[in-house]
Amino acid sequence: MYSNSNMFLPDCQSWNKFEIPTKIYSMNKNVKKRFGKNLKKFRRLKGLSQEELSLDLDLDGSYIGKVENAKLNITIDKIISIADYLGIDVIELFK
Repeated sequence: MYSNSNMFLPDCQSWNKFEIPTKIYSMNKNVKKRFGKNLKKFRRLKGLSQEELSLDLDLDGSYIGKVENAKLNITIDKIISIADYLGIDVIELFK
């Protein structure tokens, strides 16, 4: 089932049978929720509304709200922009 080059990925013949375990999906969903919670905390510490932060970063007015509620995937570039704008290290948004 597993190729010699990578123990963690199934070989091509069994990809159609490969399913992501629910626990891993749940852990990843929690990362989005944790990120959103931390973003909200740091945004509020700066006294910004969701819309103000969104517009200051040239994003749609509802973008930050969707990220804070784990309803939207965010790019690494936008994570870096948000952290820079808030004056924090990127890692603070994931703790």
